[in-house]
Amino acid sequence: MNAAELLRRSVIGAGPYVPGAGARELKARTGRSDLIRLNWNENLLGPLDGVLDAVAASLPESVWAYPEEAYEQFRTAVARWTGADPAQVVPGHGIQALTLALVSALIEPGDRVVIPRPTYGLYASVCAVAGAEVIRVDADPDTLSFDLAALARSAHELGAKLVFVCDPNNPTGLRVGRRDWDAFTAALPERCLVVVDEAYADYVDPSERIDRLADIDAGRPVAVLRTFSKIFGLAGLRLGYLLVHESLAAHLHAVQEPFNVNCAALAAGLASLQRVDSLDARRAQAARARDQLIAPLAAAGIRTLRSQASFVLVQVGGDDVSVCEALAREAGLLLRAGSEFGLPGYVRVTIGDERLMERVGAALARAVGVRR
Repeated sequence: MNAAELLRRSVIGAGPYVPGAGARELKARTGRSDLIRLNWNENLLGPLDGVLDAVAASLPESVWAYPEEAYEQFRTAVARWTGADPAQVVPGHGIQALTLALVSALIEPGDRVVIPRPTYGLYASVCAVAGAEVIRVDADPDTLSFDLAALARSAHELGAKLVFVCDPNNPTGLRVGRRDWDAFTAALPERCLVVVDEAYADYVDPSERIDRLADIDAGRPVAVLRTFSKIFGLAGLRLGYLLVHESLAAHLHAVQEPFNVNCAALAAGLASLQRVDSLDARRAQAARARDQLIAPLAAAGIRTLRSQASFVLVQVGGDDVSVCEALAREAGLLLRAGSEFGLPGYVRVTIGDERLMERVGAALARAVGVRR
C-alpha cells in the first residue's frame, strides 16, 4: 500500500506535534533514574486535596459505563465558576482536542490562519494539517512580547479566518495588556475568530485578568480555551473546556468524537471546582517559587522573562541543548531546551516548590557560568 496516494496533501510532510523528549528516553540517555520533570509544565503539586479520593470513589460506577455525553453537571459547574451560561461551555479531552475541534469546524483548505511566534506549536501544526495557509508574526526580538497590532494587521490584509493568542504565552509566560487587547479585537476583520488559549491564566490574579467572557457576551469574535492540566494538576486525565458564543457551541459538539471526556476526568473536574478556594494559595506559592528560581540567576547576571505562568524562560545564551543535557546528567533536572520550540539560547523551567526552585536556580547558574 502507498499511503501517500490515500492521504490528504496537507498531511504529507506535516509531521506530528513533538512535545520534546520524555522522561523514559532521557533516563536511558543520561543513565539516571532520579530525574525531576521540569520540562513539560506539569504541576508537581498534583491535584487539589481530596480530588484523588473523589476520583477513586467514582470508579466503581464509571469504569464500565459511558459518560453522560451532554456533561450537564460538569458544564453547569464550570458555568457557575466562570460566570458563563452552560450553553457556552464545550468540554473536551484537553486543550489539544478542543483546538482540533475548532479547526475541524471552521477551517477549509486554503483558509488563512495568523499565529504569533514564539507560541505553543500545536496551533500551527493542526491548522497546516487541515490545509490552512499559516502566517507567522514574529514577536519583538528583544522582549519576545506579542505585537497584537501586527497580528490584527496581518489578519486584515490576508483575510484570515482564525488568529491564535496564548495568554499568558507559552513559552514566554508574558501577558497581553487590556488596552492592547481591546484595540486588537476592534481591528480584526469580519469573519475572523480569535482563539485565546488561557491554559495558564489561573496563575494570574483574577483582578488582573482580561474578562474575555464579556467579549463573547458582547458578540465579539472570541473563543477561549481553558484547562484543568495546570493549576488544578490534572494533566494526565486530559480535561479542558471552551467558552464560546452559544451559536458556535452546537457545531463544535457536532465535530467532537462521542464520549470524548472520560468519567474519571469528569469526577476530578467536579471535585476540583468544589475546591477553588485553594487556588489563591497555589497562585501565591507559584509566585514565590518563581522568585526563588530567578534570584540566583539574577545574581549571576542571567536574564529571565517576567513570567506570570507556571514556568520561567531563561536566556542562557550559546548552546541551550548542552545546558539542558548537563543539568539532566549532573543534577537530575529535566529542563526544556528553547531550540526545540524555535528559541535557541533559552531554556524553559517548570515551577515546583520553593526549595526545589532554589536548587534549580543555583544549578542552572553554575551550568551557564561554566559555558561562558
